[in-house]
Amino acid sequence: MKITDPISDMLTRIRNANSAGKDSVSMPSSKVLVEIARVITEEGYVEGYTVEDTKPQKTLHITLKYGKKRAKIIRGIRCISKPGLRIYSTAEKLPRVLGGLGTAVVSTSKGMMCDRDARKAGVGGEVIAYVW
Repeated sequence: MKITDPISDMLTRIRNANSAGKDSVSMPSSKVLVEIARVITEEGYVEGYTVEDTKPQKTLHITLKYGKKRAKIIRGIRCISKPGLRIYSTAEKLPRVLGGLGTAVVSTSKGMMCDRDARKAGVGGEVIAYVW
């Protein structure tokens, strides 16, 4: 089955696995999804990710992170840019998620990065998702 919006599907899988208290979640892999997983791992929202070479398509495994007494690290995750409505922002107008407590994942000309790094680099781009 062909997925129309793989980014939204990835975020929904992470949200569902997180609310169910699962340790990991798997999904079909792509370069964009691996880059999003890299950014949210660097920001500390998930423990890590691996890409498994399976047939017919590679599989992305994301290991979720929990605090003491299985407290959820990811409080919320939301897709911003959709195939029908792309959301772009300049470096000066990049959104601050929860006043800087959350992270916006941004696809820039210098690669996928969080909003803080994009502001430092002085580049804008497509706002992919919010994680808090």
